[in-house]
Amino acid sequence: MNALNQPIRVLVASDSIPERNGVGAYYVDLLAQLRSQGCETALVCPDPDHDRLRWPLPGDATQRIYWPPWGRFRARVRDFQPDVFVVATPGPFGLAGARWARRLERPLLVGFHTHYAGVTDLYPHAILRVLSRAYFRSIDRMLFRHAAQVLGNSEEMLELAGRMGAPGLERIGTLLPQTVLETPRVKPRGRLRRILFAGRLAPEKRLGQIVAAARRCAGLEFVIAGDGPLRSDVIQASQELENLRYEGWLSRPQLVAEMDACDALVLPSQVESFGNVALEAMARGRIAVVTETCGIVNWSRLAEPLVSFPLADSLADVLERLSASPEADLIERSEDSHRSALALNNASLDQWLRILERHTRS
Repeated sequence: MNALNQPIRVLVASDSIPERNGVGAYYVDLLAQLRSQGCETALVCPDPDHDRLRWPLPGDATQRIYWPPWGRFRARVRDFQPDVFVVATPGPFGLAGARWARRLERPLLVGFHTHYAGVTDLYPHAILRVLSRAYFRSIDRMLFRHAAQVLGNSEEMLELAGRMGAPGLERIGTLLPQTVLETPRVKPRGRLRRILFAGRLAPEKRLGQIVAAARRCAGLEFVIAGDGPLRSDVIQASQELENLRYEGWLSRPQLVAEMDACDALVLPSQVESFGNVALEAMARGRIAVVTETCGIVNWSRLAEPLVSFPLADSLADVLERLSASPEADLIERSEDSHRSALALNNASLDQWLRILERHTRS
């Protein structure tokens, strides 16, 4: 509640289509849980069915940057009258949210979830890479200048934001989707037979590690779900390998079903500010295997059940060692994953409520 003892009204401005990537999913899940606690929420983001002014995201033509329809944006803000604005991304929608926060003199919280300038370094076009990096750096700095507080999922992101002058840095936890929380859970099987990757099919995800593991570990079945610039490479690999299946992009309920059908989720990423999908798999009682560069490994609540490995190690080696574990150990790790993920979810919701209360108290 704010100073007038009214529900806190939170508006999130995001350039991510809901549930199409980690950032988009993060705020859908956050707002759903804030509503359960009595907050009033609004999400202003692209509508692919109606927003026609768009262009491809540099380095990934499967994603689009949308220009916000100013009339619709303005009407949404004026009708909702937010107490606090949250900007999730450094694109046109995020910039519009920051502009309205300044105009209405409302607190602006900036979510620094992805180092877009760093991700662009992984793409091959030199000129595009330089221009994209310069853009994201300048926009991030501009947003930080006007923010009341900057929030990030990992210490690495907070350190980077601090070097760019971000105020009030605080590490925030990740919340789980209602589908993950409410769908009856399938108990772990105590063996490693089916391995899942779910996410953007992009260079920073190091999908080659999954393909190499499938080639070497013939006794394991691998499933890749998602979409992105490396989609054709994944399709080709799935045609060559009998134990590798490509499922395309999955809806939230479909992804939960796929998680329940697998025994472990892998995230061998080079760059991953957190790794929402790994937390979701843990909540379903599945083992999460991630690289040490994923932000999720920095959360002490999750450290015990997570399986993490250095970038220099091969995913195949890690899976072979894990496959040799006794059944009781695998079940214990799976159940610990479930409990730890739920504990982080609850703590993260409490943290967000405290942050919002702090900025709307006066």
